[in-house]
Amino acid sequence: MSRRSKITHSPPAEVEDALKRLGQNIRIARLRRRLRIQDVADRIGTSRFTVADLERGKPSTSVAAYFGSLWALGLLDQVAPVGDPDLDEEGKILEHARLPTQARRRKTDRAS
Repeated sequence: MSRRSKITHSPPAEVEDALKRLGQNIRIARLRRRLRIQDVADRIGTSRFTVADLERGKPSTSVAAYFGSLWALGLLDQVAPVGDPDLDEEGKILEHARLPTQARRRKTDRAS
């Protein structure tokens, strides 16, 4: 029996909400451009069912389908800041906390 991924079948509520919002945003962008689901599917090389699933925020839909739809709609550049280490304030604080407080002396070669 195959193991099911928990994140795709019962994700945390925050993840589920974010996927639904992203799907709704993609749908709004598609409709503003007067494109059919099939038009977007053709542009990214997938089925209309996959595009419909991502517009509903279905967690098992691949991230490539989400990014492909954003690309097809001219919105891919909006994804660039996601995960940017320069914008990771918590990570920078944790990294700074681990920095040494004093510089160590270098070991010198005493064989001279």
